[in-house]
Amino acid sequence: MSYVNNLKMFVRVYELASMSAAARDQRTSPAVASARISELEKHLGVRLFNRTTRSLQPTENGRLFYDGAKRVLEAIEEAEAAVMDVAQNPRGVIFVAAPLGVGRRFIAPHVPAFTALYPLIDIRLRLSDRVIDLTAEGLDVAFHLGQLEDSTLKVRQIAECPRLLCAAPAYIARRGMALDGAALATHDCLNLRFPGAKEFQWTLQTPEGLRRFEISGPFESDDGDVLTQWALEGHGIVLKPAFEVAEHLASGALVPVAEATPPLPVQLSLLSQSRSQKDSKIRLFCDFMIARIKTDLAARMALL
Repeated sequence: MSYVNNLKMFVRVYELASMSAAARDQRTSPAVASARISELEKHLGVRLFNRTTRSLQPTENGRLFYDGAKRVLEAIEEAEAAVMDVAQNPRGVIFVAAPLGVGRRFIAPHVPAFTALYPLIDIRLRLSDRVIDLTAEGLDVAFHLGQLEDSTLKVRQIAECPRLLCAAPAYIARRGMALDGAALATHDCLNLRFPGAKEFQWTLQTPEGLRRFEISGPFESDDGDVLTQWALEGHGIVLKPAFEVAEHLASGALVPVAEATPPLPVQLSLLSQSRSQKDSKIRLFCDFMIARIKTDLAARMALL
């Protein structure tokens, strides 16, 4: 299986653009990762990557070889699945991505229970609030919170999640209550921003229809939970899915603001590549997590 392992390493190095990251991903050392790539290059008689101390870029041969190597590994996985008793003994690795808030609250707590049921399945969970390219990053499934753009990905709708604007009582006592979106111009707003973010305004529902409101403030982060903590400390107004702040609203640590112009709800969805639906371990994971998420969401929303 050494050649197959070399192919797996090549694919992960290509997708992660890092020898050390690929080594960690494959649970080995950078030295072993480098040796596997060198062995593959020697076998093929071409260089697959241009390496410097600061960067690693695929060569033209590397780019050509990637598509074929990916197809070979997928074919091997399908062949193995076909001869295994996958219903009783599913196995393999599932690469999963999720937004920070969703992942921390609804995915990570249930991964141990899933792996207890299916001990031969490894879950590699990646959490980030940035935009994820499922195909380019070599992911099997990705949880998505927001409006979906047209895509060839398979989409399973999980739930519609209401959102709201809220702030700490201490902030309101100091700065006054914002009654609607127009009042936000005089308030500190806590912004979720990250490279590639498309929206730097808040779109709210008004009697005249949807309207974008310019917002500003001295605090911003690419981690939604950091924004929640800042809001709890009285630093400004935050726009959040209700499930992320339900316990704080129930305790009074945060209170709704600008209720005359609420934000639109967002859709929580599960995205996967079409071929993933043929993989029993991925179907098992998706069904398991969706059921747990719906139960957890209902419990959180019951606090409101």
